[in-house]
Amino acid sequence: MPDTTSSDVDTVLLDVDGTLIDTTYLHALAWMQAFTARDLTPQWWEVHRAIGMGGDRLVGEICGDDVEESLGDTLRDDWERHYRKLLPDVRPLPGAVDFVRGLLDAGYRVALASSGKAEFTDAALEVMGFERADLAAVTSSDDADDSKPAPDILEVALKEAGGARAIVVGDTVWDVASAHRLPAACVAVRSGGFAEAELRDAGAVLVVDHVGELARRGWRP
Repeated sequence: MPDTTSSDVDTVLLDVDGTLIDTTYLHALAWMQAFTARDLTPQWWEVHRAIGMGGDRLVGEICGDDVEESLGDTLRDDWERHYRKLLPDVRPLPGAVDFVRGLLDAGYRVALASSGKAEFTDAALEVMGFERADLAAVTSSDDADDSKPAPDILEVALKEAGGARAIVVGDTVWDVASAHRLPAACVAVRSGGFAEAELRDAGAVLVVDHVGELARRGWRP
């Protein structure tokens, strides 16, 4: 596997949904249930492509600023309620646990930098068999003023991890954009449903199918 970063990277910032756990389409389902209950009818592809940006941006991105102003908080509450019911279906993506353990064993500071809610990040940790104390930092949307594609959550995760230079691993063009604004290189995985060409065009330095492939190849920053 080609070298994708410089050797002074000490921290790996990991997205969660679609990168470590197979939840992209569960989030899309929960959002669609929230929208349709309020007589809003976006298409599935529109919802899917917005997964990965913060929920504070998603409603306006899909339904426009008027809907965000009138129903934004209500829709986010509804999404949380619907997604909470889907938590029993959450599973790690292939090789995700080995990938994280490999980075920890290699001595990297590993931090989760998710735009999701803290309770859902904790649920992801539980299903993967990790605790917060196992990682250098665990952050969520509650820790940042502005969500992806802004770099805020990455900045907070890097600072809390005590790192100096990071690489980001994510699954969406929003992850790549936020990494560039940090700035940091971004390795992208296709497990969130974005095409390789889209991720490369956004600026990903490497694209693979899922993090298990990185683990299998022994990838290191």
